[in-house]
Amino acid sequence: MILLTLTNVSKAFGMNSILENVDLTLQAGSRLGLVGVNGSGKSTLLKIISGELEPDSGTVSLTRGTRVGMLTQDADIQSDLTIQQELERVFEPVREMERKLRAMEGEMAQVHDDPVAFEQLSGAYQRLTDRFEDAGGYEWPSRIQGVLAGLGFARGREQQPANLLSGGEKTRLCLARLLLTQPELIMLDEPTNHLDLKSVEWLEDALRKYRGTVIVISHDRYFLNSVCDCMAELSMRRLTQYEGNYDRFAVQRQANIERQLKEYKLQQAEIARQQAIIARYRMYNREKSIRAAESRERRLEKLERIEKPQTEQKVRFTFEARRRTGDDVLFVRDLSKGFEGRTLFENFDLHLRAGDRVAVIGPNGVGKTTLLNIITGRLSADHGTVVYGSNVDVGYYDQLQSGLHPEKDVLNELWDDFPRLELDRVRGVLALFLLTGDDVYQPIGTLSGGERGRVALAKLMLRKDNLLVLDEPTNHLDMDSREVLEDALQDFDGTLLTVSHDRYFINRVATRVIEMRPDGVTEYLGNYDDYLEKKRLEESGESEEQLAGKTRTQLDKEKRRERLKKETARQREQRLKALEKEIADTENEAARLESSMADPEVYRDGEKAQQVALAHREAQERLEALYEEWAELEDA
Repeated sequence: MILLTLTNVSKAFGMNSILENVDLTLQAGSRLGLVGVNGSGKSTLLKIISGELEPDSGTVSLTRGTRVGMLTQDADIQSDLTIQQELERVFEPVREMERKLRAMEGEMAQVHDDPVAFEQLSGAYQRLTDRFEDAGGYEWPSRIQGVLAGLGFARGREQQPANLLSGGEKTRLCLARLLLTQPELIMLDEPTNHLDLKSVEWLEDALRKYRGTVIVISHDRYFLNSVCDCMAELSMRRLTQYEGNYDRFAVQRQANIERQLKEYKLQQAEIARQQAIIARYRMYNREKSIRAAESRERRLEKLERIEKPQTEQKVRFTFEARRRTGDDVLFVRDLSKGFEGRTLFENFDLHLRAGDRVAVIGPNGVGKTTLLNIITGRLSADHGTVVYGSNVDVGYYDQLQSGLHPEKDVLNELWDDFPRLELDRVRGVLALFLLTGDDVYQPIGTLSGGERGRVALAKLMLRKDNLLVLDEPTNHLDMDSREVLEDALQDFDGTLLTVSHDRYFINRVATRVIEMRPDGVTEYLGNYDDYLEKKRLEESGESEEQLAGKTRTQLDKEKRRERLKKETARQREQRLKALEKEIADTENEAARLESSMADPEVYRDGEKAQQVALAHREAQERLEALYEEWAELEDA
């Protein structure tokens, strides 16, 4: 069933057009991830869907009776209620039923000698009890405690006044209230901004189980992969929908751009060919050739021109080291630090070798940024030593960008640190980070968080240090910029130490993960997914073989390979031939369905579009399974 439809929605603020002819169809129960560069209109679109803003043109249609709840980035709470009372307000209808039940129990005790009155009251009491149970009357206190714990509110804070919370805590409380309300359509604008990893994982699980429909704006690609089953991108004021999670969206988007560019080039070549023929006909200057030229010109005029694909500009940069380090880059031994009698961490050890890629993770407040400040010499330790190897040049990216000067303009912020560079070179570097034209004369203090982050990265790139220490480097960066940063770090020939909450980033760049906890520190080989798997094995107490590094999936694959080896060569050859035919048939089916998905006639029928999209997704999943089996047979 279609829950939400947007048709030709447009919105402008003054002369600045934000949305143009936006179409969107969303099925009930879907989890849609909405992405786009900063300023592309994502939050505006959510406000139009919620009714907070009116579109300049177009229509927004919601299924009758749909309740819409929205979490904004600037959620605030002004009341004098406590945290507990704020959340109890959600259940006021249920609590009113409970008060009526208590009152009815008192009335029943008074009329127990009157059978008729008692029977009438008993019937009404039973009907109200049924309604009370259906509304979750016995569950709401535990639901409140579960949401508070999941979103990182420590037990005992329930009676704290809500208006005294920090901005991030108020946003978390608004999110808790929204999840407890359970509207049919829930819209979340950057819900993970103020959550630690444990709370983000809890929220992912809650949204996957959510009974309603979800639209979420997020720069957290791991979160989008985990939660979303469809995606939509706002780019150049237009919206494009895709099936699948973020990874599938990224592949499909690139394929679409390449296909559109190919179609554009082919059409341009055909137009040029026709124009050359027309020019030759006119050159002959005969009546017959002129008529032929005019006929071709009319056909060209009627031709529906394919627009050249346009994409948002991307930053472009690389990191390189001006000299090599020795094999040993950094020794941290027995490091401890505390503030005002509270110990953040103690007995911390770390050994970095040349080329290492280490990510430090842990809950907020455990001392990750403090650790980096000690390693880079910005803070002193209470105990322990930090020793660098030979030829180590340290480059530090501060998530607060405290090394930037608010009063300087962008150009001089860079030029003052690198005065030997020519002006054209400085402007060229800034252009790589999308800071061009008059943008370079803006004071640092007026820039957005993303723009300041790009300035800091530009300075870091020019330093050419061989040890990069990065504190939350993806904060404030849009998705495309994050991916360029990841590519640059993967190609970097130096050593990397980073603190990050961005699990997708950690997966792409890290080869070791250090988990800092209030009760200690543990190191894991591999990226974030490897860390999760090893944590799961530790918690489940599985075998030493698995704890040594083999996941359950890997063990299952090994068992299948052993089985395949026992089959005869003839059996394997027959199965390979059958698989190849099945793969070819499935590829043809997937291609046919993909063509249908591009047919405008299909998208005019919402139910048919959903069926075709579902069939295409199933074909792709079947194809992946066939390829995996084919690869295993080849290995065997």
